[in-house]
Amino acid sequence: MKEEKRNKMSENHTKRFPGFFKWLLLLLFTLGMFVVAMTFGAADISIHDVYTAIFTQESSKNIAIIREIRLPREIAALIVGAALAVAGAIMQGMTRNPLADPGLFGLSAGASAALALTLAIYTHANYFILMLVSFVGAGIGGALVFAIASAKRGKIAPLQLVLAGAAVSAFLFAIAEGTGLYFKVTRQMTSWTAGGMVGTTWGQLRVVIPVIFIGILCAILLSRQLTILSLDEAVAAGLGQKTTLVKICLFIVITLLVGASVALAGNITFVGLLIPHIARRIAGSDYRVLIPMSVLIGGGFMLLADTIGRTIHAPFETSVPVIVAIIGLPFFLMIVRKGVV
Repeated sequence: MKEEKRNKMSENHTKRFPGFFKWLLLLLFTLGMFVVAMTFGAADISIHDVYTAIFTQESSKNIAIIREIRLPREIAALIVGAALAVAGAIMQGMTRNPLADPGLFGLSAGASAALALTLAIYTHANYFILMLVSFVGAGIGGALVFAIASAKRGKIAPLQLVLAGAAVSAFLFAIAEGTGLYFKVTRQMTSWTAGGMVGTTWGQLRVVIPVIFIGILCAILLSRQLTILSLDEAVAAGLGQKTTLVKICLFIVITLLVGASVALAGNITFVGLLIPHIARRIAGSDYRVLIPMSVLIGGGFMLLADTIGRTIHAPFETSVPVIVAIIGLPFFLMIVRKGVV
């Protein structure tokens, strides 16, 4: 009996270790990318400078660059990557569509259009107002896509959602561009239309971080319901789940995450499509594990993309959405080629 218990204990240990090992590797990857992002760039900064800037009160030119420019920028990259990855994971689970992504389903375009209209009408809008407007725009964009895709009775097919998302996104981006040209606010819109974390300030982070934190926390709390919903809506209803209420809550979470991300970093696509698929390969389809894993992978990936954008042609910068698209577009085509739609 003792030998059997020992064997079972050793088997449980070997089963737990690979999972722990994966989490440790992902955590090290994200922390490593944060250190790399803080160190590499146009300015010559050492790891010692990074440590001094974060953990001491000393001051110098390099430390000032870290504290006022690079640190808020890389924190922004970390939280935006995490937010977009979680939003994409929720959308893919809620719609059971492997092509779901905030950028492909009209949310990012809706936020961009709302920001453009606000800048045209109220040129002195503060950052808090712009973020609230981006929430509303993201919600309207997503609602339009789902409304068009579900115009016919029956289940919403993945292809219907993709086509509706492409049409609505093109329309809303046209509104944003047209508004910028007509009201001559194109320069003010550049930081959002181009995308990226350039110019991120501590004031912006103080507004955005709590929203994204609340959104991710709500996603984790709803992860069990999302796992059941991702399998089959009829099964979820049969298990007593209030599917309509769960979907409404999840859509609010997506709107918070995408709205805050667009207000901070602009329109960045493919992160919400790419990261959940990578996390699913590692963690499986249980969203209780998939969502926290998407946070780590998404944050690390965005730090990598921002670092490449800053260093590939230093001292000039390559737009982060361009870097993400170079990686994400082939992945998108690979998913389509496998016949998921």
